[in-house]
Amino acid sequence: IEDFSTINNGVGHVEIGDRTRLGMSNVIIGPIKIGNDIMFAQNIVCSGLNHVYEKIDVPIADQNVTTSLITIEDEVWIGANAVITAGVTIGKHSVVAGGSVVTKDVPPYSIVGGNPAKLLKQYNKESGKWERVKV
Repeated sequence: IEDFSTINNGVGHVEIGDRTRLGMSNVIIGPIKIGNDIMFAQNIVCSGLNHVYEKIDVPIADQNVTTSLITIEDEVWIGANAVITAGVTIGKHSVVAGGSVVTKDVPPYSIVGGNPAKLLKQYNKESGKWERVKV
């Protein structure tokens, strides 16, 4: 875990696997399960926490919070400045491009990018190559 990173388990359990590297200035808020052999670049935010806002007669800061587990499976690489939102699962050996905002699950052996993150490539076991996804 590099300098200036924050690991917060105040509202949910944080589990970090073996040989996982968290780059500088990451913010990790549970509940989150981070697998083995993960690479986090810099300035990544993973938050399993959300604020409730539905009551318009109560300031949002005074309302409850909700949590939903983030799961990052083994061998994932997350690029700088990415955001991973509550409840998302990132599948094994996947890549999240820098600056992406991941709001939906990422299948194993996939590359996603953008805001919101969209599927860009997947590994094809038959061809043995990473192939662009046709939109």
